[in-house]
Amino acid sequence: MKRLIFIITLLFSGNISWAAEANTGGNTSNFYLETIVILFLVSLLLLIVALVLLKTVRIMAAEIKSPTQILATEPAKMLEYHEWKAAEKSASSSKTSIWVKLMGLRPLSEEKDIMLDHDFDGITELDNPTPAWFNVLFYGSILFGAVYLLNYHVFKWSPLQDEEYAIEMKAAEVEKAAYLAKAGNLIDESSVKVDNSPAVIAAGKAVYMQNCVACHVADGGGSVGPNLTDEYWIHGGTISSIFKTIKYGVPEKGMIAWEKTLTAKQTADLSNFILTLKGTKPANPKEPQGTQL
Repeated sequence: MKRLIFIITLLFSGNISWAAEANTGGNTSNFYLETIVILFLVSLLLLIVALVLLKTVRIMAAEIKSPTQILATEPAKMLEYHEWKAAEKSASSSKTSIWVKLMGLRPLSEEKDIMLDHDFDGITELDNPTPAWFNVLFYGSILFGAVYLLNYHVFKWSPLQDEEYAIEMKAAEVEKAAYLAKAGNLIDESSVKVDNSPAVIAAGKAVYMQNCVACHVADGGGSVGPNLTDEYWIHGGTISSIFKTIKYGVPEKGMIAWEKTLTAKQTADLSNFILTLKGTKPANPKEPQGTQL
């Protein structure tokens, strides 16, 4: 206990002196903070020591109050050598570990019983049995082969590799179609691209005929809405501008927003179809409006 107090005193004095030296730089707040931390650590250490001592005193008091009885052991019986050898052999045979059984190991004392006549330069061959793990692996592989044959080639419960490949390819096609359908609706005015493929133009024309002919006429010449066939555009004639105009509309001029009615894919198809109307000859074109591109 005296040594512990002496060590704590040395640590405390050393840390205080170090903090005092650091204080010469003029940082008084750091000195006080370090001093508080050191005092806290020392107090914590003293508290731990006090708890240990308290527990020790309680154990000693309990032992003094009711001492534990120590039973005297009988002196060990002296055995003859043959008795000790028999007892050792019996104990070793009864306490064979699982590892020894699994590996098929035999004790060195039994090597003379499994020694073969093969002798080469003083090296003798032992007739060790096949380890249990090898037998389990060997017969297990035979069982696995039989189950595999019945499963894949006799009863055909599971598909072969080429059949499994075909099944996975079909599933991938379904997932691909679902992804593309979802990805098509992720288009916006910043990502829409010009696409003149027949499928896109046909789809856009179908949307136009169903929703736009009332204001722009079937041939795009315009009536309530502006002419879509000339080079003049009020809100821009690029694919991005057309997409944005269709999506958000122009409420002050009677053009409604179609983003709640048309999907992004339909809006992109319609925008590409409107671009194909440029330069066509409508029957009754409306006068140009907007800025010429």
